[in-house]
Amino acid sequence: MLPNLTPDVALAQRLFDALRSRSFDGTGITREAFGPGERMAHALVKDAGEALGLESRVDPVGNLYLTLPGADRAAKRVILGSHLDSVRSGGNYDGAAGVLAGLAAVAGMRQAGYVPARDVTVMAIRAEEAGAWFPTSYPGSRGALGTMKPEELGVKRLDSQRTLAEHMRDEGFDPGFVERGERAIGPDSVAAFLEVHIEQGPVLDAEEIPVGIVTGIPGSRRLRAGKVTGEWNHSGGTPRRYRKDAAIALADLAVALDEAWCRLEARGHRMVCTFCVLATAPEAGFTKIAGEAQFQLDVRSINLHSCDALFEVLYDKVAAIEARRGVRFDLGPEAGSRASLMDAGVQAGLTRAAEALGVKYLVMPSGGGHDAAAFAQAGVPAGMLFVRNQNGSHNPHEAMRMEDFAKACAVAQRFAADHAG
Repeated sequence: MLPNLTPDVALAQRLFDALRSRSFDGTGITREAFGPGERMAHALVKDAGEALGLESRVDPVGNLYLTLPGADRAAKRVILGSHLDSVRSGGNYDGAAGVLAGLAAVAGMRQAGYVPARDVTVMAIRAEEAGAWFPTSYPGSRGALGTMKPEELGVKRLDSQRTLAEHMRDEGFDPGFVERGERAIGPDSVAAFLEVHIEQGPVLDAEEIPVGIVTGIPGSRRLRAGKVTGEWNHSGGTPRRYRKDAAIALADLAVALDEAWCRLEARGHRMVCTFCVLATAPEAGFTKIAGEAQFQLDVRSINLHSCDALFEVLYDKVAAIEARRGVRFDLGPEAGSRASLMDAGVQAGLTRAAEALGVKYLVMPSGGGHDAAAFAQAGVPAGMLFVRNQNGSHNPHEAMRMEDFAKACAVAQRFAADHAG
């Protein structure tokens, strides 16, 4: 029988406030991956964990581990965690909610004098928002799990144009750990990984449900450097039939894929399709027909066959638009990721915890990518718990009610105590 454990939500609130005040950039929150903002956040959380008497260590790629020792120190541990970096001018809760939920849960156990059967660890992961800083995915978690490729250390941060390896060294870490193929954690040492995270979408808020139990994290097919080449010309002197308008050709493609997405959803495909960038070249201006346009495309689904189906439409439409409008498309290199299903046992454990506590929940897929995907792909039983949030994510208006966060903390704590037992 578990004791009556209560997460220390007040501690989390104080840390949220401190993170906000120390990383406000005048518009939103900026905590750069492998930079000053992330460094500040890790130091803040490390100090808080050590003040609670938790064991503290940092792995060679910079991830922080704060551990409540269990009765059997040799047993596989339970990890609760997420990331502390942010996109530029983002919100305060994306990532940080998962780290502070873990800390609140473990702080409650510590204050109650509860000793789990195995170690329970709070993990603050580096650089989950790598896509906003470095063109790679999950370097912190994959670096710890030994699944990061050495050549990824050479990718350059988008603002500094210095490599990931250089930024790691600047922060006092060892990229050689990745080069040697070593790992800090893995399926041999971790019984389960749970990531609490704000939903980043409107579903839970619209349904008036505080938490979501995540079934899986989508895979993706992505074009980051698409280009359309037409012909620059005078907007007043060029009749329609003589135009090779790159902007209109790109608009044609965007509308065609949006309509195809609608048709595929009607046939049962669950997916999202986003033109993250639709832009004319810098030379564009008033009185000019656009001779060049650029785009970025992000297609995601739990079922990559759905992404493939939309890309088949993409290829067909590109050929048709080129022939009709006299332009040329260059899709550029393609990137992507595999879908990751969350562990059935972890999902069941979260369900039991929520029901035991009387917390209403929704079973749902994730729309975004998260570090839990890296754990699942490395063979660690992984799960996610979403918290209802308002105003979306990756923007300064991102919001989360503390009463919803408290319920998520309680479910995470109950899951960790059950699983650690």
